[in-house]
Amino acid sequence: MTQPFNWKRLALIGALAITPQGKRIRLLLSIHAGTVNSERVTAFLRGLRRHIPGRILLLWDGLPSHRSAHTAQFLAGNRHWLHVERLPAYAPELNPVEYLWGHLAATDLANFTADDLDILARQIRKGTRRIRRHPDLPRAFLKHSGLFS
Repeated sequence: MTQPFNWKRLALIGALAITPQGKRIRLLLSIHAGTVNSERVTAFLRGLRRHIPGRILLLWDGLPSHRSAHTAQFLAGNRHWLHVERLPAYAPELNPVEYLWGHLAATDLANFTADDLDILARQIRKGTRRIRRHPDLPRAFLKHSGLFS
């Protein structure tokens, strides 16, 4: 007998990082149980700092945890390396990471059922490894957003 998840959540925070010259694109991902909140967002941003040297220009949407006082305080204290530009409201087509999520949903997660969140997280990691092996995919996500050529 199959049991439902009881609405447990698996949250994903992702970023596509591109070098200023556009030669290299990296996929960075954080997976955790629960929901995306301000603490998780700032922890992800601290991780970006560890993985990406130099200054970062971050384009992101209007998720409530992106606009919270906690996140605003973090951003204010890290302006020396992190600059944020917000995407327009109600314009997910401008967010390249939305294309990443859509691709995972249409390929590695299509018709996939998991007995628990750990199995689901493993399938998501498997999909992201596949995407990393095909650098043309992240480049297509960026290009399709219309913000990058």
